Amino acid sequence: MTGYAAASAQTPRGTLALELRAVNSRFLELQFRIAEELRAAEPLLRELIAARLARGKVDCRLALGGGAAAAPRPLNAQALAELKRLAGEAAGAFPQAAPLDLADVLLWPGVLADAPVDEDAMRAAVQALARRALEELCAAREREGAKLAAIILARVAQMRERVTQAALLVPEAIAAWKARVAARLREAQVALEEERIRAELAVQAARSDVDEELTRLGAHLSEVERVLAKGGAAGKRLDFLAQELNREANTLASKAQGLALADCALELKLLIEQVREQVQNIE
Repeated sequence: MTGYAAASAQTPRGTLALELRAVNSRFLELQFRIAEELRAAEPLLRELIAARLARGKVDCRLALGGGAAAAPRPLNAQALAELKRLAGEAAGAFPQAAPLDLADVLLWPGVLADAPVDEDAMRAAVQALARRALEELCAAREREGAKLAAIILARVAQMRERVTQAALLVPEAIAAWKARVAARLREAQVALEEERIRAELAVQAARSDVDEELTRLGAHLSEVERVLAKGGAAGKRLDFLAQELNREANTLASKAQGLALADCALELKLLIEQVREQVQNIE
């Protein structure tokens, strides 16, 4: 399932920004792009995301930037003294070179000291930010899930129509098949007694009986409806039910006697495949 969420908060070090992007995947895949100074927050983010999501390829980005709330950075006296010494040596070696101006001094690495990081406070800020973003992401995924559930229920209703249609076609198809086989045996003048012909036809008809498959199809469709009505994480359960529906539809197609019943089984398989494609994206 897809979704996007972003959240930000002000900290003494600047603006803390978190972004979550989720796309379809049968399993949970996490990818992190985290600023180096926040790298210690990755295990916390991984734990929070895994606790809320079971499927999807999730891209998590965490950055810390300057902002209005960022604390002023004091001068690093030691780095400034070292830069002054190096500048003096360089001026002696290159007397014609222009001296450093104030902007060059301030941009020199280490001259502006970084404010000490309160690890506990930063961890708490990241945790609060991640929970906010996850709430937004899950809400977006729930809205998408509701739309997918409506699509699946519509397909389930169509499948029920095909199952009912198949149940009505079975007696007629078997009777027509029996009549054709009996007529061919008589035309071929096979030396079989009438009672023997009826017995053989009964055996073959039993092998072509699809009542059990139709019953299981109906039960699986009812279970799909129950799972969707219950809500919550249902993707893996629905994926399993789609496989079972497909198994029964294949058996129905292999046993089908008559073109109408075979067409009905084929339409059922197409509808099941459409459901399988959708449930692989559901949480």
